[in-house]
Amino acid sequence: MDNIQLLYVGNIVSGKAAASSQILQFFMRVANLGYGKTVEVHWAGEDGVRRTVLADYCITAGDGSEYWRAELRFQCQAKADLPGDIRFSLRLQHEGREYWDNNDGCQGYFCAAGSGGRTTGLVPVLNLSPLQGLSASQRSIPLKLAVDAGLAAEKVTVHWTLDDWHHVHKTSCRLQSGRRSATRSGYAGLHPVQHWSTNLKLDGAFRVQYSICCEGKEQTFWDNNAGQNYRLSRAPLKVMILNLHCYQEDDQDRKFWQIAKAVDELGADLVCLQEVAEHWNDGRGDWASNSANIINRRLKQPFHLYSDWSHLGFDKYREGVAILSRYPFERQEARYVSDSSDAYSIHSRKVVAASIDVPYIGTIDVFSAHLSWWEDGFRDQFQRLSEWADGRRGAEVAATLLCGDFNIAAGSLGYGLVVDGHRYEDQYLAANAPALFQQIFRVDDAHWRDRLADDYRIDYVFMNKDSGLRATSARVVFTEQDYGRVSDHCGYLLEFEPL
Repeated sequence: MDNIQLLYVGNIVSGKAAASSQILQFFMRVANLGYGKTVEVHWAGEDGVRRTVLADYCITAGDGSEYWRAELRFQCQAKADLPGDIRFSLRLQHEGREYWDNNDGCQGYFCAAGSGGRTTGLVPVLNLSPLQGLSASQRSIPLKLAVDAGLAAEKVTVHWTLDDWHHVHKTSCRLQSGRRSATRSGYAGLHPVQHWSTNLKLDGAFRVQYSICCEGKEQTFWDNNAGQNYRLSRAPLKVMILNLHCYQEDDQDRKFWQIAKAVDELGADLVCLQEVAEHWNDGRGDWASNSANIINRRLKQPFHLYSDWSHLGFDKYREGVAILSRYPFERQEARYVSDSSDAYSIHSRKVVAASIDVPYIGTIDVFSAHLSWWEDGFRDQFQRLSEWADGRRGAEVAATLLCGDFNIAAGSLGYGLVVDGHRYEDQYLAANAPALFQQIFRVDDAHWRDRLADDYRIDYVFMNKDSGLRATSARVVFTEQDYGRVSDHCGYLLEFEPL
C-alpha cells in the first residue's frame, strides 16, 4: 500500500439559508512508519483559500496499518459563508520525509457540497465511528458504516460476541442513505456509498469483538479486520505494589510526591504499600505523618485507604501495610499472620485485606502483606495468609491477589513453597515469561529453579489459580529511568483483564 491513502470523504450540508451548517469528514489509511507522524488534509473551499487541518489517529487495523480521521464543522447564517465544494490532498510527514495522496497527480480530489459521502474503493466497508476502547460508562457501541455502492449491498449484519465467540449475536444494520445500485458518481477517483448504521448493546460486558457481513445479489463481503476481528475492551485493572522503606529515604517528601505522581499518571486502581510508617507517639501513632495517608492526599483524586500497623519500626515508627483503592471497600480486615503479635517485635507481621467491587470485572479480594524472611517464619506466615485468603473466597469473588513484599527470592525455598502449594501463582512471571510460567506453575519442571537464577525479585503479586483474571502486562517502576528511585525496593505495576 502507499504510505497514505484516502478512504472516504464526506461533504454534508444541512439547514436552511437562515442557519446552515456543513460537515467535512476525511478518513485515510496510513502506513505504520513509527511514532512522531504528522498527518494533514490540505484543502480549499469555493473561496480558493488553501487551508490545513491535522488528522487524528483512530485505530490500528489487523494488517498493521493505521486509520486516521479529520473532521471540520461550520455553522453559518448563510450558505454563501460555508466552504461549499472542496478540493483537497493528504500529506504524511515522518522523520523529515513527506508523502502525498493527491489522487494520482490529478491535482487532488474534488467533492461537491452536499454530495454526502464518497469512497475511493480501497476499503469496501469503513467504520465511520471507530473507537480505541470502551469508556467506563459506555453501555453500547454506535456503528455508522460507509459501504461502497459497488457492492450493491442489500443487507448488512454485524456478528459480535461478548465472550470470545462462545455465544454469537447478530444485529442488522439500517440503510440510512445511498442507493442500492452500483452507479458511479462521476467524480474522478471517488465512488458513491451507502451509509448503514446500528447500535450494539453491551450492558456490563468488559469486551466485545465483531465483524461485518455485507450481502448483495451477486456476492457476500466480510470485513473482519484482516482476520483479527474488531476488538474493544474496558480499561484493565491496574495494580501497583511498593515497599516504602519506612521513612528511611533521603529527600523523603519529594519521593512521596513522586509516588503520587506515578499513581496518577500510570492510572493505578489498586496500590498495595508495605513499610508504611507513622510517628510512634508512645504507641498511639500519628495519622498526619502516616506515609500512605500523605501519598493519598497528594493524588489528584484521593483513593479509599485502609492501613494498619504491626510493630515498632526503627525505634520510632508504627510500621505496617496499606491498600489504596480507586473503588470503595466492601469489606476490610486486618490480622497477624505471624506467631508473634508483640508490638515490640520485628517478627510480628500483620496483613490487611479488602474486598473491592471493580466495575466490569467483579469483586476482587486483595491483601497487602510484608512477610518475614524464610528463616524468620515465612513458611508459617504464608500458610496462614493463604488459608485466610482461601477462607474468604466465594462464588462472588472474581480473583484473590496476595500483594507485597514476601522476602523470598524467585527460585528460593520460600518461592518453591508457593509453587508446591499449587494455589497461588506469580503474575509478573505470567505476564513477562509465559512459557517459563507454564513450566513452573503448570508443568512443574524439576529444573525450573535454574531458570530463575538471575531473578532477584522479593516483591510479588500472587493470584489464586482459580481466579477469573489474567495478567496482560507487568512492568518495573521507580527505577532510575522510570519515576526515579523512591525506596530501597522497586515497585511493580501489573494489568489484569477477565478471562
